Amino acid sequence: MRITSRHASRRLDRLHQAQRLPRASDIQSHSPHASAAVNHDAPPSPPIALTPSVACSPDTPIEVLWHIAQHAPELRRWLIANPRADAALLEFISQAGGPGVKRALAVLLESMEEE
Repeated sequence: MRITSRHASRRLDRLHQAQRLPRASDIQSHSPHASAAVNHDAPPSPPIALTPSVACSPDTPIEVLWHIAQHAPELRRWLIANPRADAALLEFISQAGGPGVKRALAVLLESMEEE
């Protein structure tokens, strides 16, 4: 099948309608955040290496902590030691389980009783 410019144009229109492809007019706005537009020519930033120190760090964004909880069961025990871990995250971890989670939760609860 030979792709014509009309066919390609219709395909692009369908992608725009399905909101899979941003329109140039949407990216280049006159808002103060226009400089924050995505630079499609720059390489993407490297992914965060998920390690115990990332899981424990209070500087790690909560979104990353949730990602670790959902996708890296071997690191869940380290999330319990993170001061940013809220009740919802700790509840998820306790329900999901994983290596060392039960012991880490026991240590956390013991430390809270001592205070």
